Amino acid sequence: MKRKLNISHIASIALFAAAFIWGTSFVIMKDVSDRLPPSLLLAIRFTIACAVLSLISVKRFKKLDKSYIFPGILIGALLFSAYLVQTYGLIGTTPGKNAFLTASYCVITPFLFWLISKKRPDRYHILSAFICLAGILLISVDFGSEKLLSVAFGDVLTLICGFFYAAHIVAIATTANDKDPMLITILQFGVAAVLSWLTYAGLSVFDLAPLSLDGANVGSLALQLLYLACACTAAALFLQNFGQKYAHPTGAAIILTFEAVFGALFSLLLGREEGFGITRAVGFLLVFLAVVISETKLSFLKKSKINKT
Repeated sequence: MKRKLNISHIASIALFAAAFIWGTSFVIMKDVSDRLPPSLLLAIRFTIACAVLSLISVKRFKKLDKSYIFPGILIGALLFSAYLVQTYGLIGTTPGKNAFLTASYCVITPFLFWLISKKRPDRYHILSAFICLAGILLISVDFGSEKLLSVAFGDVLTLICGFFYAAHIVAIATTANDKDPMLITILQFGVAAVLSWLTYAGLSVFDLAPLSLDGANVGSLALQLLYLACACTAAALFLQNFGQKYAHPTGAAIILTFEAVFGALFSLLLGREEGFGITRAVGFLLVFLAVVISETKLSFLKKSKINKT
């Protein structure tokens, strides 16, 4: 019993660490995307992450066969699409808004899974969808502008990225549930890296992927890229896998939603949020509440009532 308790505590710490790391990535991504084209940024990030995970998982490649090809390509393409759209969206919005609007994938996922599996969302998913929409409205709409329904283009792209993240999750559940998760992760990183390099090369031909390194600290930029690749991609994924293996599913879901909270917090502390008033704060809280309801179905409240009786 004591050993299980210790493992559970370590798992919770690992999940919080993953959420914390991913939360810090939004501000860093914002800084790097101001100097590098999103496609080049992602090409470097996925290439390094794929190389790191491959080096520490060499023995797992013995399991690799033809059955991994389709899931790897599909999941990798969806991951690439999600990250690319999210990064372009980050250019046109703040890190905090990008973090919270991205979290909408937790609400989109059950409805998208319904289309594929014909399994209807329950009342908690429906409730969370309406709460999420209300939160997104408060976060995205500039109520102080001349045009009341003025929504930043970056916000729209971020919402689209939420759809791609949801599709990515559904693809994993429907095509790779019997595969080695580490091999699938390596394959999807590899596919995403190739697509990122191809996209960068294609955009460069038409001079649509300009570099902005004039006066930039190249050493600082290199460190930021290494942090995104090694910490925010490879290490955070490992922490999530470890945490979800030993932690209670409900607790894991709640902890991981703090990625959006940490993202907004870091953005606010570093002065990256403009107009962070009560309206947007309420919107953040509503999106976070929607994610918690969608992921946990408020089971922790039911458990609390049972314990009291």
